[in-house]
Amino acid sequence: MSATIPTPPGPTPPGASPDLTGDRSGDATWPPVSVVVPVLNEERHLHESVTRILAQGYPGELEVVLALGPSTDRTDEVAAALAVADPRVRTVPNPTGRTPNALNAAIAASRHPIVVRVDGHGLLNPGYIATAVRLLEQTGAANVGGVMAAEGTTDFTRAVATAMRSVFGVGGARFHTGGQPGPADTVYLGVFRREVLEQLGGYDESFLRAQDWELNHRIRSAGHTVWFTPDLQVTYRPRSSLKALARQYFHYGRWRHVVMRQHPETVNLRYLTPP
Repeated sequence: MSATIPTPPGPTPPGASPDLTGDRSGDATWPPVSVVVPVLNEERHLHESVTRILAQGYPGELEVVLALGPSTDRTDEVAAALAVADPRVRTVPNPTGRTPNALNAAIAASRHPIVVRVDGHGLLNPGYIATAVRLLEQTGAANVGGVMAAEGTTDFTRAVATAMRSVFGVGGARFHTGGQPGPADTVYLGVFRREVLEQLGGYDESFLRAQDWELNHRIRSAGHTVWFTPDLQVTYRPRSSLKALARQYFHYGRWRHVVMRQHPETVNLRYLTPP
């Protein structure tokens, strides 16, 4: 990117509604952005997640591509209504329902040089996209990302969120607990240069979990920088039951082992301690 990126717009004042009705062609001084969203059984959160994306007020051109898996709830209806309500939103099928397949399908269907990954239950903080674009320009990084800001809505999920933000609960990874900006092994979700994603072949679809960590490892191995900043925060909703939470972390551990087996150079004490 050679254009000078202006300072990102500030958040919408409290109580005010973002302007989503103005000119959507985009400011040519800001590079166009594609937001890709893997979606499966997100009836409860998808509308709010996409609304937050559209309400970013990003000055450049913006598109949102939803990759729809075989949901068993009303997710497809919610997605269809969002696409009808705003021409910036499109859907593509993801018959496998797997996250890396969904991400690759959405990336392939999108058009723009910057790719923003968002989950169907993630809520971007105000100015997230503009801040990320500015940081790509300033740092020369291939991927920038920030904090997984866990936030619960029930007593159980609030307790889980507290643990997820603590070094005693999830360790010292900056994308969980925050910290100083700078190069990182991995970040939460990510805002990428498309050229790097295409160079590396996108997400490895054999990784049903840990595909973010594995991709960021390949990005760094190719000589690029992954950049963390606490200024980028995405509200994350923890699993709503102990059973679902246990299943989630079991799979995280299992697939982190697969990453270490495929990339032995990533083995470190933190991941060997639990065994």
